[in-house]
Amino acid sequence: MRAVPIASLAAFLLLATPAMAGNNGEGLAGETDDKLVTFFSLGVIVFFVLVVVLGTVAQSALERRKEEKKAAALRQRTGW
Repeated sequence: MRAVPIASLAAFLLLATPAMAGNNGEGLAGETDDKLVTFFSLGVIVFFVLVVVLGTVAQSALERRKEEKKAAALRQRTGW
């Protein structure tokens, strides 16, 4: 059972190297220089900051709804 994943990984590694060796090692974005790496890294940082901020906003809105629902349930409760 373990032979299939190992064989697949080996085939992938053997075929991936020649596929990426064309064009003098340049990728889809062309030549990689400091400016490209800097902007890409800045984009990654901004992406994760936005994920955290939007997640926090969504969580606080859901938490507020939950508290309002609990308060409404307490107001409706009568008697013991």
